[in-house]
Amino acid sequence: MAAKQKTLDDLFLETLKDIYYAEKQILRNLPKMAKAAKTNELKQAFEQHREETEGQVERLEQIFEQLGKPARGKTCQAIVGIVEESQEVIEDFKESDALDAGLLAAAQAVEHYEISRYGTLRTWAQQLGMQDAVKLLEQTLQEEKKTDDLLTKIAEQQVNKKAA
Repeated sequence: MAAKQKTLDDLFLETLKDIYYAEKQILRNLPKMAKAAKTNELKQAFEQHREETEGQVERLEQIFEQLGKPARGKTCQAIVGIVEESQEVIEDFKESDALDAGLLAAAQAVEHYEISRYGTLRTWAQQLGMQDAVKLLEQTLQEEKKTDDLLTKIAEQQVNKKAA
């Protein structure tokens, strides 16, 4: 007998597990980034985003519940790599004026990854008729975009000038 054909439902669930794992890693990493940041605005942005991320994790747990599945992550190599890079920046640039620029770049890599994932999940949830999940994913997507915009503003107004 042939193996069951995988569906968009399966892909949605696998990607949900992936971003759930990613958010948990981000929660763990944000305090380290906030502690390392030299610019107050950047520190505050990291701390504020940590609180937001807790809400995003709760929304993902609601979606798992709607699917009748346990909220369980699956190792996301992309986020593992991005988090490792941010740790390298902290170690390699801790005495440098360029530290915050490096932290900011690492944080934006995380945001762009999340924006991509949440956009995809929202579109798939629409396709699958999961209206409650669509609303939750859209809310998170907008938060990620807002954080990315804030980071860009901090970079352009202060951090990149200080690094130069």
